[in-house]
Amino acid sequence: MSLPPGFLDELRNRLSLAQVVGRKVMWDQKKSNQAKGDMWAPCPFHQEKSASFHVDDRKGFYYCFGCHAKGDAIGFVKETENVSFMEAIEILAREAGMQMPERDARAQEKADRRTQLSEVMEAAVGFFRLQLKTNAGAAAREYLDRRGLKEPARDRWEIGFAPDGWQGLWDHLKGKGVADDLILGAGLAKASTKGKAPYDVFRNRIMFPIRDARGRAIAFGGRAMDPADKAKYLNSPETELFDKGRSLFNHGPAREAAGKGQPLIVAEGYMDVIALSEAGFKAVVAPLGTAVTETQLQMLWRMTPEPVIALDGDAAGIRAAMRVIDLALPMLSAGQSVRFAVLPEGLDPDDLIKAQGAAGMERVLEAAMPLVQLLWRRETEGKVFDSPERRAALDAALGAAIGKIQDQNLKHHYEQALKDLKWQLFNPRRGGQGAARKPWQPGQTRGFGKGAAPILPPTAHTKGSLLAAASGHVDEVLREAVILATLIVHPRLIETFESAFERIHMATPEHTQIQNVILSYHGEESEALRTEIASRCGAQSLEKLFALNHVTIAPPIRRADDGELAAMCLAEELAKLDAARGARREIAEATAEIDALVDEGLTWRLSEATRALDEARRGKGEDKGLYDRADNGVLLAREERAALEALLKLIDGEPGKGSS
Repeated sequence: MSLPPGFLDELRNRLSLAQVVGRKVMWDQKKSNQAKGDMWAPCPFHQEKSASFHVDDRKGFYYCFGCHAKGDAIGFVKETENVSFMEAIEILAREAGMQMPERDARAQEKADRRTQLSEVMEAAVGFFRLQLKTNAGAAAREYLDRRGLKEPARDRWEIGFAPDGWQGLWDHLKGKGVADDLILGAGLAKASTKGKAPYDVFRNRIMFPIRDARGRAIAFGGRAMDPADKAKYLNSPETELFDKGRSLFNHGPAREAAGKGQPLIVAEGYMDVIALSEAGFKAVVAPLGTAVTETQLQMLWRMTPEPVIALDGDAAGIRAAMRVIDLALPMLSAGQSVRFAVLPEGLDPDDLIKAQGAAGMERVLEAAMPLVQLLWRRETEGKVFDSPERRAALDAALGAAIGKIQDQNLKHHYEQALKDLKWQLFNPRRGGQGAARKPWQPGQTRGFGKGAAPILPPTAHTKGSLLAAASGHVDEVLREAVILATLIVHPRLIETFESAFERIHMATPEHTQIQNVILSYHGEESEALRTEIASRCGAQSLEKLFALNHVTIAPPIRRADDGELAAMCLAEELAKLDAARGARREIAEATAEIDALVDEGLTWRLSEATRALDEARRGKGEDKGLYDRADNGVLLAREERAALEALLKLIDGEPGKGSS
């Protein structure tokens, strides 16, 4: 349908975006300025506690600095209500008191028919609910009672019963004057091939109404009461109202609960959804008789960036999880993935909740594994990699899987995660599969051979420090700090260095949080960026960052008015960090190759090579500041390369102290 010129402009002029959005969010009163139409709230599109969702009511646009969702009032209604463009316009036009333009005859006819079909479906819901309360529904009521679904719960879910007759629903609807083509079109009856009257699709089944995101009845799911029935569960056929690959059971209530911060759970069936919801897990949905489809996955991501797939711990549940992996990989992006909660074998959510209560289910959800771990489990579980050919086959399988990822930055992180897992698998002495490695204890020594310095337990002061939070390589953590501080003081440089800055895998959670805020910042004012970081990461994060000596003495911080110097220093720091981490990765890979050959002589060689690399990082004892020479970045890279070459020579067996 085409709209007349100026209709959308008039619609937008009549609407207040803040009022439209305000139905779905709670405004942050401290951060918002209603007089200026400058409103802030936690984002309705992803889970967060801080207010990073911004509405500019005067311009009529919204933007989330966390998930980057943006749009106008029409786009907001489309996303939050899961409706089409024209349906969103109709909703807003009613709110603005505007008359929708006349549709063409065929479009109006089609809309009228869908409305009629919905009315027929609602009549069927009422019929089935009534039948459950009759004598014919006694066995169904007993079954539901045994499953813990008493009458109040049955009413909440509008559960009903289809009697064991060929034309019970047909006769009921015909008695209300419903036309044959509407009953057939709603998928409630089938035409007879023997010249008789059409017959009911659902017979002798417990009935679960299926509603769309807006609450309209579009289909049914029926659970057979007869154990000998060919299909235990039966869904409505696809109709003008119902496309099972584009629908989710409990979609509307789950979307509302997910918007309030509850984790979104994807269960296998109707009873799982009901059991979870009744136990307090309101944000729960289920696909309808099929594996999760691409469209359903997109629908899930509209509700939350990381839904949890909760699967039975049997073989069928694991197979379903593996199918989701292959479906999701090409669609993954930064901050948009899935996790997998695998239940104990032989238990479904209903069984687990009855046995262990909601706390038991909560523990399973908290232990949900990221997609990369389940991918690793799929390719390695039950297999032995005792030959080069088998290891090469593993590399090929993993490479083919992550090759499907379209986001190149995300693909890099998957490659690194899988490389770490392979390191653990093939290096049992270093904590891999089957390792007998004991956890570190205070007083344990560091280094090789006798006389190594003992490792002292951390003090109360160092436990809370920024560097203690890092996974080692203090020099790299300090370089990260200088890079972050430089961009905070000089936010005009963010766009220039965005690509290189975004690729940095920060060593501490605090650095990662600050990095995310900087990447989402679109202004040029340092003070505004500091305020945003303090709001989302806490003022303490900024204080700790700028309290570091390396940050305090950095030229871009001392000379905050010199943007050209800041750009030069930032480029230098990024090059140094990249060089240091590149050399470290090569050393780790080289060490992995010869780990199986470790002996006393080689142990000494490795310690000497490690000492050489440490000296290279420190500038061989010279008092070199971070910025004393313009070519420091190149010099550091050469020193680390020299250390790496020394390591490789030692490994190759050049004579040395302690060699065998």
